[in-house]
Amino acid sequence: MTNVHKDALFVLVKSLSKSEKRQFKLYVGRLGVNTDAKFIALFNLMDKMKAYNEKTILDNGIVTKSQLSNLKAHLYKQILISLRLNPVNQNIRVQIREQLDFATILYQKGLYKQSLKILDKAKNTAIENEEKNVAYEIVELEKIIETQYITRSIPHRADELAIQAKELSAHNVMTSKLSNLSLQLYGLMLKVGYARSDEDIKRIKKYFEKQLPKYKIEDLGFREKLWLYKAYLWYSFLIQDFLSCYKYASKWVDLFYENKEMIYLNPVFFLKGNHYLLESLFFVKYSSQFRETLGKLESIVETKEFPKNDNISSLAFLYINSNKLNLHFLEGTFKRGLYLVKIIEYGINKHRDRIDEHHIMLLYYKIACLYFGMGDNKTCIQYLKKIINNKNLKMREDLMCFARVLSLVAHYEAGMDYHLEVQLKSTYKFLLKMDDLHAVQKEMIKFLRNLGNIYPHELRQEFQKLHTELKKYEDHPYEKRAFLYLDIISWLESHLQDKPVAIIIQEKAKQLTR
Repeated sequence: MTNVHKDALFVLVKSLSKSEKRQFKLYVGRLGVNTDAKFIALFNLMDKMKAYNEKTILDNGIVTKSQLSNLKAHLYKQILISLRLNPVNQNIRVQIREQLDFATILYQKGLYKQSLKILDKAKNTAIENEEKNVAYEIVELEKIIETQYITRSIPHRADELAIQAKELSAHNVMTSKLSNLSLQLYGLMLKVGYARSDEDIKRIKKYFEKQLPKYKIEDLGFREKLWLYKAYLWYSFLIQDFLSCYKYASKWVDLFYENKEMIYLNPVFFLKGNHYLLESLFFVKYSSQFRETLGKLESIVETKEFPKNDNISSLAFLYINSNKLNLHFLEGTFKRGLYLVKIIEYGINKHRDRIDEHHIMLLYYKIACLYFGMGDNKTCIQYLKKIINNKNLKMREDLMCFARVLSLVAHYEAGMDYHLEVQLKSTYKFLLKMDDLHAVQKEMIKFLRNLGNIYPHELRQEFQKLHTELKKYEDHPYEKRAFLYLDIISWLESHLQDKPVAIIIQEKAKQLTR
């Protein structure tokens, strides 16, 4: 897939729903003078266009080339103002900001008493809803006004505002430190990946302990706790401590259930927390808890109260369907998960502008695994090709690596011997460029390279050798993660026991739930 440049205004216009387009036209048409305005004509033209084409706009005669940039900027601004006025976007955060704007206007007009009244109400709402950054801004404006609006209560008010400012500042500083740490740990994982040795663990632990601010849990508010749990979660992922991942993801999600109003004010954090909780449950193979958590998440997302917008819809699609696939992998019910393929394909097309390429490829990899588990190796290979042939994709090498290894196994299973030889050479070249190859991957490549020299009657013995070798790494602290991408051990056991791989996984799942 080529990375086509998309005009920001065009993408915004195309993202509008029918009701949003209708509201925009009502908003700009409130004054008769706007009816034939150039920016309206540009909006109507862009709305009809299937792809952005500057030549089409200029040929239409709406605007000259020299004026186009300014007209587009004006239209962009008008659309944003219209969206801001839409009741759908009027959440608590926007409402508080709006009240602050109103109070600022009243202050500038010298109407101090009216301004302070609005600010006091907005401040209380902000504090109640954990919007401490804007609450601090409000207190700072109150301090400015109180110095000009002299009353007998000023000594008392001065002390009160000074204490509030100090407390809010302390909370905001703590939130900033914890959010910085969380972001830095996430960046570290993307840059260098997971810990691969005891030395890596020591380095990450030292970094984490140095950056973690001192705190008392009882002094922390909702937002500070949220960032604290996020920081611990990323730390746990980095050191591959999946039980700790489960612990802190659970704390994250429980924090929302203990403060239910925050689910609707911070739906993105709620969705992400549940996603990481489900990912942790998948890693520790806790299928019954996984099913319960996923069901609870779905039921909340489907309620009328849960916020609805493009970003939330895209994230809900990604997290819910990705984890539905994971549930079928946990339970070995590959055929039962086949219905998800059409839903995911449709969703990828619908949400492509709001989902990054890495997550799209991850969905394709999971679909490939679904078909592999069913024994449909040729369809599995078709989905893996979407990843392997993606030349413009910048993502973690491990996904590309496992896609190639699974492709080799699928080619072998499909009896595509000529293609297998070509794939082996291509994969070997790719793996040579990788610095941090897992021992599991090395053993797989060595096995597949020797397949051509193995006689049919020796094959079972070779499968047993590889199984014995890989079993050593199943609980290895730094190698076990390789099996989360590709359950090679179950595949080998399916050959050794002459059973479909789905049956092997189902039997293991039953043993875990006993």
